[in-house]
Amino acid sequence: MSEQQIPVAPVLPEPEQEPAAPAGKDRPVLRAVLRWTAALAVFAVAGTSTAYGITRVERTDLPGLATRPDGRWDYPRIVRPPLPAGRPAPFARNNAADIHYADLRTLVLSAPKGAKAVPALAGGRGWTNPKVFLAEYASKDDRDALQGELTDHGLRHIAARGWTMPDGTRTRIYLLQFETGLIAGEVQQDEFTGYDDPPLALRGAADNAMDESYPAAAIADGNSLVEEFAEKQPYGAEQVRQAYISSGDVIALVVQSRAGGAKEIPFQQTVVLQQQLLG
Repeated sequence: MSEQQIPVAPVLPEPEQEPAAPAGKDRPVLRAVLRWTAALAVFAVAGTSTAYGITRVERTDLPGLATRPDGRWDYPRIVRPPLPAGRPAPFARNNAADIHYADLRTLVLSAPKGAKAVPALAGGRGWTNPKVFLAEYASKDDRDALQGELTDHGLRHIAARGWTMPDGTRTRIYLLQFETGLIAGEVQQDEFTGYDDPPLALRGAADNAMDESYPAAAIADGNSLVEEFAEKQPYGAEQVRQAYISSGDVIALVVQSRAGGAKEIPFQQTVVLQQQLLG
């Protein structure tokens, strides 16, 4: 796999929405060395459709992915959900708080073809109990402290989805929504931002490192920040990969684990698509 590029999905503009905020717009600085996961190519598309999808593009059109077979999953075509009437897109100029007004449950990435869903992860009506999210972390002290921080910062909702693939790869995605992008940025910086490893260890992933499968030359899309880690060898029964995405008022955690090693291409594909869906 190329060390200079990552799999990407084209981003199309929101229909009839204000343009994205300029690069100079104030946002909390999470860390200078955060790796940015973003589209390296933007495709012009006629019309006002918000549909876009990595799964429908020819493999040869996707930099950083090998020829057949390359290990990607077959995700359904992705469409950004409609916004409530009169509400701006999350990064429009008239949305100073960077709020996602679309139903958070519609912003969780759908499972790919062949996946077996984990219904219990979504919870009642699609809202996940915070205890389900907190159970991802290994230390009780960490879980207790994080629960207090989420409460103090006014966590609004958690939406989640999980599935298992035929090869045994388990995926869990959690979206945490706060009142504003500023508050979410504070939580990201204080609780989830690491340097060489994440500050809070997940279950089964005690020893991690910044995921070097992502190129250092990766660039920003202007809206989201992504920080990703992979469990170091030798790992136990499973290897765990994890990524935190900070996008306006939402923080996402993407976790993939698999016995014998979590594959990097499905992980990258899943993280990029989730980041683009939030974008």
